[in-house]
Amino acid sequence: MNNYSVEDIKKEVKPLSKNAFLRPFQKMYRWWLLKWYSFADKHPKSSKLIYTIAFFCIFSMSTAILQFILMTFLPYAFESLNAGPWGIPYLPLKAAGNQPYIFIGDVQGLGYFIAFELATFTAQCINFPLQRNITYHSHGNIWFQVMWYFIGWVLVSMFTSALWGVLNCFLLYWNCNTVLIGLIKTIVTSGICLVVFFFIFLIIFPDNEKVAKNKRKHYEKLVKAGASETKIAIAKKKMEEAEHRAEVSGIENSLRQAKIKASSSAMLYLALLDNMDETEEKKALLKERYENVNIAIEEKYNAQQRFDRLIMIKANDS
Repeated sequence: MNNYSVEDIKKEVKPLSKNAFLRPFQKMYRWWLLKWYSFADKHPKSSKLIYTIAFFCIFSMSTAILQFILMTFLPYAFESLNAGPWGIPYLPLKAAGNQPYIFIGDVQGLGYFIAFELATFTAQCINFPLQRNITYHSHGNIWFQVMWYFIGWVLVSMFTSALWGVLNCFLLYWNCNTVLIGLIKTIVTSGICLVVFFFIFLIIFPDNEKVAKNKRKHYEKLVKAGASETKIAIAKKKMEEAEHRAEVSGIENSLRQAKIKASSSAMLYLALLDNMDETEEKKALLKERYENVNIAIEEKYNAQQRFDRLIMIKANDS
């Protein structure tokens, strides 16, 4: 194992900004990272679950805010198409002053309906890659995932349209402001999407290691049962594809975790070094942290080498 210098260790931590306004926020962020990394090292499964839920909610809420912003201004672009209620079915709702209930369409007109669909579609086009690449780190078939994501979005849109058709009648009957209606519609649709898509993502972005294990069990079961060569060949191909995705995902996760560990170990060591006194207890702790950061940096370089080899193999295969 190499013994890295203080200068080498400092390279593992991104320097603080020279901007006096940004520096305090960076220090708070680093403090939080140290707490999080310490928790993640002790509780890997719990930290993974918290990470997934947190980023899922952050991205979902962010796209919901984007959708609301679009719905605040976009309807004006299609205002000329609003020539009265448009859509089907057109059923007067007596409890709401005979405001028409519309399932596909909008009481406020065709222009408003087009604006809302464009806003929700744009939000989902941004939400999908963020969830796939950052929250779930998925390596599955993207076209399969896009197909089911789109099907899920259509089904959720139909359900929310049925519910919104009733709510919209009462909001118009009560003479609510257009912006308020847009806000309520965003909250209702985004809330339903938040719940439904969480479970959809568990299906289309599965754990690659679990999938690979299940595919291998299925293959071995077919072989043991003496299934036909065609079924065994198909199962073997699917198993190998799943194991390859699991391998790629595992190497990427190892590199990501190694970088995080190297950075967190460096921050812990440098924080103690900056506030070092001459007590034997502190010296022993500093020595322990120095050993830990050396191990972490070495693991990062090893993980980087495995990742680079994977990239080279992919390049040669293509």
